[in-house]
Amino acid sequence: MSQPTLVPRKRRGAELFLTVLAVLIGVAAYCAVGLGVEGTVPAGALKLTGALVVAAVIGHVLVRTLAPYADPVLLPLVLCLNGIGLAMIYRIDLGCADLCLGGSYQPLANAQLMWTAIGLLAFTVVMFVVRDHRRLQSYTYTFGIAAIGLLVLPLLPVIGTTINGARIWINIGPFSFQPGEAAKICLAIFFAGYLVVKRDALALAGRRFAGIDLPRGRDLGPIGVGWLISIGILVFQRDLGSSLLFFGLFVVMLYVATERPGWLFVGGTLFVAGAYFGYAAFGHVRTRFNAWLDPFGDPDANGQIINALFGLAHGGVLGRGWGQGSPQLTPFSFSDFIATSLGEEIGLTGLMAILLIYGLIVERGLRIALTCRDAFGKLLAAGLAISMALQVFVVIGGVTRLIPLTGLTTPFMAQGGSSIVMNWAIIALLLRISDQTRRPAPEVASYDRDEETQVVKLP
Repeated sequence: MSQPTLVPRKRRGAELFLTVLAVLIGVAAYCAVGLGVEGTVPAGALKLTGALVVAAVIGHVLVRTLAPYADPVLLPLVLCLNGIGLAMIYRIDLGCADLCLGGSYQPLANAQLMWTAIGLLAFTVVMFVVRDHRRLQSYTYTFGIAAIGLLVLPLLPVIGTTINGARIWINIGPFSFQPGEAAKICLAIFFAGYLVVKRDALALAGRRFAGIDLPRGRDLGPIGVGWLISIGILVFQRDLGSSLLFFGLFVVMLYVATERPGWLFVGGTLFVAGAYFGYAAFGHVRTRFNAWLDPFGDPDANGQIINALFGLAHGGVLGRGWGQGSPQLTPFSFSDFIATSLGEEIGLTGLMAILLIYGLIVERGLRIALTCRDAFGKLLAAGLAISMALQVFVVIGGVTRLIPLTGLTTPFMAQGGSSIVMNWAIIALLLRISDQTRRPAPEVASYDRDEETQVVKLP
């Protein structure tokens, strides 16, 4: 007699409740900004409410229809961050308009709302096209070549653009795009597919040093290639953040695949060597390091990070309140420094709550990786979650002077089209893997000749 099979609950009702709550948080933040700055509910409150409701309905219906067993928490968490980011950008728009006396400043909130819609479109496309994440493994090297091509695009003479010393942008007509955001997804797929095939060879231990089993010399080729790519990004694009993100992603995925701490030791050693090389060779990297070590030594050159630190101090534990601070005084407060802008308005408490939301997204991604039944899905889910964790760490660590400042953006909140679009695509991939993982396994019927009964067994 067969044992009963436990079928996971779909939990779409819980997702709907959390989605409504996320929309309410975004709308409440937007209204609080208007009340704090102008003393009245903003005229665009209905437009934002309608946009967030449409995004929530489309996302929920897509998941309910195409991925009914997917994780019920990821979509509400992302909508919450997206709504808070829109409210903060609107707050900075009001402050900058006052500084410019209503003159030349172009508001960014509407553009961010448009990019959110495009991000939702990317989410929809991924959900429709990628019906089974395991098919992506067949295109492992295709995604690897695509990642290299995307990383090379900013170096082209016509479309490549240098901003704040880093050449990581391309301009096509009126639109600008950061190819590294798309390369991040392609690299995660390539690393997952490559490591699934090669992990047995890479897991073999070599010599033991200081209690750590180091890999064999013949197996150091892949990490050497990854290191050279990250150094190439540092050399040609002058971008320490992207270099750290891509190399860190590869090293951590290599450790997850092989379960050998020696790879972390080798990777950490190579990164320190690369960082020292960048510091010694490039003035742009030295400037970032000097601003990190002693920003007050040159207030004229480091005014951005100094203003951000003063803003965090001004906010304190509970913040000045929505619309009561002065985040617009910090250059790029709507993109690179949106975390410090939030820290000034909603304080350390609110900023920690936002970090907790990011932590939950990463935790759900790692949970998906742990429960996934196929090796490729495990590594891909882990890689996507790790990439977001590394990006948040690099961004928040940079603006709070934990590490040198980089040019990466805060996922789902910072103003910027490429970041928000690609991060919505990452969430779609995680939901697709989650649905495949939590979906009941197909039952296999077999015939028991002794008992002359049909026995249903799970594979």
